[in-house]
Amino acid sequence: MTEKPLFFNIANIIKRSILIILSVLAIAIVGLSLIASLNQPQIQSELELSQTNLLLHAAEWQEENSPNSSLETARIALIGEEPFKAALNQYQEAENSAQLSIKNKFQELKNPELDPLKRQQLQIEILLLEKSSAELGVKLGLLQIQNGKTEAALKTWQDIIKIDQPKTVTLPSVEKAKILLSLWRNPPELSPEIEVKIQKYLDGWFRYKSLNQLYQLQQRLPELESLQASEQIIAEQAIEKLLLVTGIPGFGLLIGSGLMIFLGIQWLLTFKQSDPENPSAGPILMRNSSLAWETPWGGETIWEVLIFGFFFVGQILIPLLLPISFAFLHINPASFDARNKAFYILVNYLLLAGGGLGTLYLCLRPFLPLPEGWFRVKLGGNWFLWGVGGYLVAVPLVLFVSLLNQQIWHGNGGSNPILPIALENNDSIALAVFFGTASIAAPIFEEIMFRGFLLSSLTRYLPVWGAILVSGFVFAIAHLNISEVLPLAILGIVLGFVYTRSRNLLASMLVHSLWNSVTLLSLFLLGSDG
Repeated sequence: MTEKPLFFNIANIIKRSILIILSVLAIAIVGLSLIASLNQPQIQSELELSQTNLLLHAAEWQEENSPNSSLETARIALIGEEPFKAALNQYQEAENSAQLSIKNKFQELKNPELDPLKRQQLQIEILLLEKSSAELGVKLGLLQIQNGKTEAALKTWQDIIKIDQPKTVTLPSVEKAKILLSLWRNPPELSPEIEVKIQKYLDGWFRYKSLNQLYQLQQRLPELESLQASEQIIAEQAIEKLLLVTGIPGFGLLIGSGLMIFLGIQWLLTFKQSDPENPSAGPILMRNSSLAWETPWGGETIWEVLIFGFFFVGQILIPLLLPISFAFLHINPASFDARNKAFYILVNYLLLAGGGLGTLYLCLRPFLPLPEGWFRVKLGGNWFLWGVGGYLVAVPLVLFVSLLNQQIWHGNGGSNPILPIALENNDSIALAVFFGTASIAAPIFEEIMFRGFLLSSLTRYLPVWGAILVSGFVFAIAHLNISEVLPLAILGIVLGFVYTRSRNLLASMLVHSLWNSVTLLSLFLLGSDG
């Protein structure tokens, strides 16, 4: 046996020392990111309110104004018998939740041992929560009006106006509350610019409700009729959007549940007939279930790829180099509009993917050529059926876990930062870029890293089912939002299951792409509430 050169040993010691340092940093940053996400709102809360806003439009639809009578049945099924009361309760719960969070943070501020940095952070969070609560209150007042609670609405708006009393800068919500108060107080106080302000400050059904009141007070019948006719068109579109938003997951829930029952029954009936010598035969659920990958590298290489290729590139290198590059080019990312933000996110992700895949190649280069079956992408075979079937099965599983998750985190715990931007965005080019990032780039890169490499490598130390579980949770934790860990772990487990059974990365990429595409479609529909 030849002795390795001294410089090789020194280089190896340096590399391992850097790996240890980065590992400690990775654990610290991931842990702090998960803790920080505890105080961040979930996208689910925004989605529920956005869906409620669509419901409000749909509730205005009148069958006699449209030849499409089948929409009435759909409308009742979608929005229920008392949609305005349900919307009032939804907004009241959201406002109560915001007020409770404000109260809890004020209690934290009373702690005399609180360090100055934490105190400043709490004060910023309280200001943001007060702004959010005031925005909810503006809309809550209009819903109180709609439900015949005029006095309660006037008090709600008066309380919002009081928020700005000790301040020198008027909040947008305070201006909105003043407009609405002037419309519904007795007698009303209508300024010459009130219509312009309504158009500027309010949107969706809330703008319609305010303009409707204004035109009635001013007895502007032509404008009132035109407004109501426009609202009927928007209401019909809202019903169609809601059918898609609820119908796609509903269809997936129904078909996916049936598919799971079928696969379970097949497994029970044919399990004893399975042939251990032929792992690709037998029940669908058990195919290739015990067939591990031949892995020539060890745990250190697995850890190197994760730390250097995913953590170092994504959490240190890119966040460090991008701001320096923008400063050199005199570009301020804070001034980006929705389209520029979309391109910024795409560039950021492509850099992450390029760095991650480059690191993966460098780490595995000593082991080339790889044993058969590694990173298999094969156009033939049944990968498409596995992909569609995997998506359908994922829908009921993730939805069920998400419902439980909501009860655990109560609207907090953070979300993917792309989702709120996509929800509030109506720019078609920006949405196309978001689609390219989430539905093409992400499935390709993440499936290569988490299923193609991590899961397969773990079968050297774990049974296949164990590798699926571990890789699924690593995949979830890598998204750095504590409220998403359980739902994304379930999705990751389904992705791992599909990959290990199909032995084709195209199958898990398709599941991943379908999941992200349907999510983006729902965000687009919910964000365009008219």
